Amino acid sequence: MNMEKYVLSKEQMSFIERMKQPFAIYQFLNKRVVTIALSEGFCKLFGYEDRAQAYYDMDNDMYKDAHPEDVARIASVAVRFATEGGRYEVIYRTRKKGTSDYIVVHAMGEHVYTRDGTQLAHVWYTDEGDYAWDSEASGFKLTEALSNALHEQDMISTSHYDLLTGLPNMTYFFELVEAEKADILKRGGQPMLLYIDFSGMKFFNTKYGFVEGDRMLHLFADILKRYFGTENCCHIGADHFAVGTEEEGLEKKLEDVICEWNRACDGKNLPVHVGIYRSSGDKVHASIDLDRAKLACNALKEKYTSCFRYYSRDLSDDLSYRQYIIENVDRAIRENWIKVYLQPIVRAVNGKICDVETLSRWVDPEMGLSSPDRFIPALEEAGLIYKLDLYMVDQVLKTIKTQKEKGFYVVPHSINLSRSDFDSCDIVEEIRKRVDAAGVDRDRITIELTESVIGSDFDFMKKQVERFHELGFPVWMDDFGSGYSSLDVLQSIKFDLIKFNMSFMRKLDTGDDAKVILTELMRMATSLGLDTVCEGVETESQVRFLKEIGCSKLQGYYFNKPMPFETFVKKLRDHTLTGNENPAESDYYESIGRVNLFDLGVITSEEDNAFHNTFDMIPIAVLEVKGDSGRYVRSNRSYQEFLRRLFDIDMQKDNAEFALSPDKNGFAFIAAVKQCCGDSNSIFFDEKMSDGSVVHCFVRRIGTNPVTGSTAAAVAVLSIKEPDESTTYADMARALAADYYNLFVIDMDTNDYTEYSSKVGDEEMSIVRHGKEFFESAKRDTMTRIFEKDRAPFLKLFTKENVIRDLDAQGVFTTTYRLIDTGTPMYVNMKITRLRGGNRIILGISIIDAHMKEKVLYEQP
Repeated sequence: MNMEKYVLSKEQMSFIERMKQPFAIYQFLNKRVVTIALSEGFCKLFGYEDRAQAYYDMDNDMYKDAHPEDVARIASVAVRFATEGGRYEVIYRTRKKGTSDYIVVHAMGEHVYTRDGTQLAHVWYTDEGDYAWDSEASGFKLTEALSNALHEQDMISTSHYDLLTGLPNMTYFFELVEAEKADILKRGGQPMLLYIDFSGMKFFNTKYGFVEGDRMLHLFADILKRYFGTENCCHIGADHFAVGTEEEGLEKKLEDVICEWNRACDGKNLPVHVGIYRSSGDKVHASIDLDRAKLACNALKEKYTSCFRYYSRDLSDDLSYRQYIIENVDRAIRENWIKVYLQPIVRAVNGKICDVETLSRWVDPEMGLSSPDRFIPALEEAGLIYKLDLYMVDQVLKTIKTQKEKGFYVVPHSINLSRSDFDSCDIVEEIRKRVDAAGVDRDRITIELTESVIGSDFDFMKKQVERFHELGFPVWMDDFGSGYSSLDVLQSIKFDLIKFNMSFMRKLDTGDDAKVILTELMRMATSLGLDTVCEGVETESQVRFLKEIGCSKLQGYYFNKPMPFETFVKKLRDHTLTGNENPAESDYYESIGRVNLFDLGVITSEEDNAFHNTFDMIPIAVLEVKGDSGRYVRSNRSYQEFLRRLFDIDMQKDNAEFALSPDKNGFAFIAAVKQCCGDSNSIFFDEKMSDGSVVHCFVRRIGTNPVTGSTAAAVAVLSIKEPDESTTYADMARALAADYYNLFVIDMDTNDYTEYSSKVGDEEMSIVRHGKEFFESAKRDTMTRIFEKDRAPFLKLFTKENVIRDLDAQGVFTTTYRLIDTGTPMYVNMKITRLRGGNRIILGISIIDAHMKEKVLYEQP
């Protein structure tokens, strides 16, 4: 048998290509269908004016114009015909060239054998007319018959019922729903068709297994039967269902179905999305109604809860728009309709542009400007987004080379990738080839991936991230916090930076809980050694807050909106942008930006075991020193309050710069800073105040700027001793009163204690009482001060034995609960560490969000 491509004689080829009847000859070679000959009638039927293009499409993308719902079916029939023989017959929809309209094609074929034994497929095509969407369309009777045939060919089994769910199969369902629709109309009712889809079925099957997935589908089918009747429901396949019903009482039924479903499967279930279509009349076939209900259902894809939506004309318009995007993406790229926009990312510590995110805008000569959230989903669903993303890589490389030629510092430019990029091509290798060919350093191109992209195929995507890193490309996690898998992903995949979704900024001014959450997430990122970006920054108060909690980089309209490349270059040249950061200084500024001013751990290293017995949330600042001058570049509110109370320095009003020359209150500080920035990495020192009190401090070098020679150091105020040395932490407690609600010093041998307390929001802290039997006293206070729901868990956890165990094991005991001292529940955090000297501990109860209320502080005159 000939295993090479069969070649017709010139006479045979000429005869076939002149045929007016739509006709084609194919050969199945190496498990692929290759095209041997196409007739003139074939080219005319499918709208090809260029025969060479027709041959190319048939060999490379045979079903490019077929209706998406028909592609898998006709491809499967073709393969069976090629491998198993028999007769080929299939009915499908294909789009007319240059339009969004479909025609119905009936294809029939059979195998013939040449003299040398080569098997060829002869296929004839018949145009059965337009695929009508509206009852007014011509040829409706023919279209209705063919619609039945289209759906009948989808069914492998000849049974009328689905074996898994016991519901009618789709063919039988359409017969039933047509009859039911006629009956509803006769009664004067309004027929409705529902399309139902589960959200996250692939994830569910991966987590619980296919057997559990089938069980879930079976249980859902039983619920549908109870509310709508067995004969009115259908299991279309996979996790899709259909229901034929009437409008009266429908929404109440759906609400009850959703309510019952939420309680089913022992909580192991998925959200269901329901698309609803009001049938327009008895002439519209149910298959068309279902298509429209499906459009409404698809519009709910981004919802993570069970819900329903009605079909509207807007959905059809959206479908037309998506089809336009798919058909014109190649032209848009070729004719530069897609424009590159740049949005600067600013380094928090120096205000310089340290990165640039590249964004796309589709500027269409007919449709005008389209934002990415419109055209990107269409390209993703069609598997064509790789064309756009590789085009963006090419354009970004051009912008980088242009900036370099103009003498600007070149900062990294980030590219957003889609999950389908990795399915459509070897996107890692494609990017590498382009970057290397352009002569651009790989670390100038940053890859941004959303957590949803990672979660879609975790093991595969983990490998792709590793490949990018091995090649020298930084990889960021974009949209952190927008899904449910962020923490799991960060445990297993090494990212260089996480970008916080702009929803955090939107919520920042609505309540203090958002500030608490973002602060703790920032602390986590710092502990993992990750840089951070917050996008959506729009106000000065947001900038101050983010700097204070240690956010490395900032992005948003407060700094700049996305702009065309030409505008970006002009602003750099005119100095209306802050300017690009010198790459040689990037590592230095990154080390400063990562300091979390609410965590004492950031100024310690692994060998600094002495810090295990100190209290965190203390005054911390970062200063930069060059020669005999210094300046504060970052500080938390406690440090600002510390300077105001002890030195009468207001960091919000006074210049943050200072001279490195001794004065009456600062000799030890100046000497320690100079020594630390010179030949020591870290120093403990005591500064004696004019009133005889002693401030115990620690300073640690962070790094040296390789360009300017400046050195950055972090300084922390560890404690303040009164002149009589009888009380520790008293002055510091006053400086921290806005952040701490109670402080207790407890003698673990005698259980005697001293309590310091302040009113909520007050700036003064004073001794409230001395007492005995601390743990027994704490139990009594629990019944009156702690929120009722938190009492039992607190009493179970807070015992002397548990405190000692945690202190021995990890040096700290901590827990969070709610107090009701002010009349409403208020979250507080308890932290206990050991004090030096004797068997004593210090217990601090902080209002978790007190230090977040910077807005009030900054508005004070």
